Amino acid sequence: MSQMNMQQMMKQARKMQEQLEAAQAKLPDIEVTSSTGGGMVKVVATADLRVKSITIDPEALDPDDVEMLQDMVLTAVNDALESAQDAASRQVSSVTGGLSIPGLM
Repeated sequence: MSQMNMQQMMKQARKMQEQLEAAQAKLPDIEVTSSTGGGMVKVVATADLRVKSITIDPEALDPDDVEMLQDMVLTAVNDALESAQDAASRQVSSVTGGLSIPGLM
């Protein structure tokens, strides 16, 4: 491999790394929302897998059926985190072109 090709490859690798870092820096700004129980429980999460908020409609508070509320919260959180992970993967794939790079996502 010629010296020119090696230099060009290194330049491209640095550029991709910079783009990847920029894409990852945007993850906290990408929000996803999930809701269950007809909107009685709503969860907002970010693509860096952080739950930002959980909103529970007062009508969902039934002291005789706490399990149902717990299930709705659990489902909404898991759905939000799954959507957040998908959003993060799309953000990173926009840089890597779908190339799987171990340790990224």
